[in-house]
Amino acid sequence: MTRVGYLGVGNIGEVIAGNALAAGFDLMVYDLRQEPLSRLRDKGAKISASARELAEHAEILQISIAGDARIEAALFDAGGAIDGLKGGSIIALHSTMNPASVRRIAERAAPRGIEVIDAQVSGGNWGAKSRSLSFMIGGDPETVARCRPLFEASGKTFYYMGPVGSGASAKLAQQVMTCVNLVGVSEGLRVAGAAGLDLGKFLDMVAQSTAQSNVAERWQEQFSGLKQESADGLFEGLRPALDMARDFGIEIPLTSLAQRLIRDAFRR
Repeated sequence: MTRVGYLGVGNIGEVIAGNALAAGFDLMVYDLRQEPLSRLRDKGAKISASARELAEHAEILQISIAGDARIEAALFDAGGAIDGLKGGSIIALHSTMNPASVRRIAERAAPRGIEVIDAQVSGGNWGAKSRSLSFMIGGDPETVARCRPLFEASGKTFYYMGPVGSGASAKLAQQVMTCVNLVGVSEGLRVAGAAGLDLGKFLDMVAQSTAQSNVAERWQEQFSGLKQESADGLFEGLRPALDMARDFGIEIPLTSLAQRLIRDAFRR
């Protein structure tokens, strides 16, 4: 079975890694935090002492680390993962990233014979647990095909978007729409609650109205209990979208507003 390394087992990464393990992949994981490592060890995962050791194990190295600079540091700084990867191995970037960063990583990895794909995911922790994530993927089609069985351990739908960086572009555009919608649904529910309406009935009505959305339909099961840590992640996830828009010379003012409001939308 394919040897898989998972770098960064946070809120979603831990679940995706666990799914890979349950599907029978030879999994090794690495993170600076011990709690998720202990839980995955109890399930049978191998634990690495460093990013480089993890990479030495991996035919496919999955990465879920927040922040483009942190990802590049984990790969290319002294003792980084890139020095442990063998020619013919694959880096699968799951983190929300600026596509320019993805392409830069691919360019730096190529001389070593290492392929890079950006396999962005949508569906959050809930989607990972239900193994119903949507994947938006950019990269060489043959490399993507090699990773497909691994991604199927956590995903339900797969969209090949084009060359490397295309998955990240699609994820950022989708993230813009999701976060603006999240803030809108949160504020609508705040108004309905202040008016004394039964929020369950209100959401049933919304599902049949022009305000219908995936966010509204899944609010009670997925979003109403969203932790502040997740809201912080959404805040940070909009940063590369705003950076990309600036690179393109376009304005996305609702996204800037949503970023300022997203944490308050879920503050208890």
